[in-house]
Amino acid sequence: MARNLDLTALRSFVAVSDAGGVTRAAGMLNLTQSAVSMQLKRLEESLDVALLDRSARTIALTPAGEQLLGYARSMLKINDEILNKLTATEFEGELKLGVPHDIIYPVVPAVLKRFAADFPRMQVRLISAPTRKLLDMFGRGEVDLILTTEETCGPGGQVLVELPLLWIGALDGQAWRKQPLPVAFCGNCIFRSGVLQALNGRGINWTMAVDSELDNAVEAAVSADLAVHVALKGSLPPHTEVIDHGGLLPALKPQNINLYLLKPDDQPSQAMAGIIQQCYTTPKLVPQLLTA
Repeated sequence: MARNLDLTALRSFVAVSDAGGVTRAAGMLNLTQSAVSMQLKRLEESLDVALLDRSARTIALTPAGEQLLGYARSMLKINDEILNKLTATEFEGELKLGVPHDIIYPVVPAVLKRFAADFPRMQVRLISAPTRKLLDMFGRGEVDLILTTEETCGPGGQVLVELPLLWIGALDGQAWRKQPLPVAFCGNCIFRSGVLQALNGRGINWTMAVDSELDNAVEAAVSADLAVHVALKGSLPPHTEVIDHGGLLPALKPQNINLYLLKPDDQPSQAMAGIIQQCYTTPKLVPQLLTA
């Protein structure tokens, strides 16, 4: 049958070691000397070893006591961390995170999972919207943090990573070979203007095959090989692939994924920003967080 160590007795044991005596430890713990002595006696009896050498004028640890001390400190640290996280009331409320739909995966789920573990009393509202809308909401103070996809970075923002912008189409699709070139974009897509300018600059005729306010409609049309679209490297929608056009389509300017933080002094916001930064600078951490 499994036995459990008494954390209260372990705390008294560590206090006695740190204070160098029972009397001082009792004062540190706000307990009587006899109560501390009784806890130490019970701890020794439960382990069936002597933890303290009482033969000298000052109390010293026995070899077994020295071995236990490191374990005791670790157990008490974990205990205190659990209590602080699950019972603390200073970090309660809601945090609003805005992210464009096309970069939610793979990073954001890992961020949300890690943040929930560190701040279990905080609620996170994930807002998925185009970059322009998120920037407007951020400017009005309606969101706490936003991720954006932009060619540059605005005031107060931080560039997390620069990624290639790629032409994408259906798996084994042929839409990119058609003339005029059928393209699909949402009205608020941040990439739309630059991509159309690139096509015009190369003298490539194009037609807007899908012009929708819904990202899902654009993705459906592209995966059905009705049009082509663009996506950041690593963020391709399902049933699409990078078009191997051999230079027939214009090269596109790389784009930044930027982070904007509304209240830099707010600890939960700082913590989430730190997790986001860590995930983008250490991509191999993402699957670890998801499986943790």
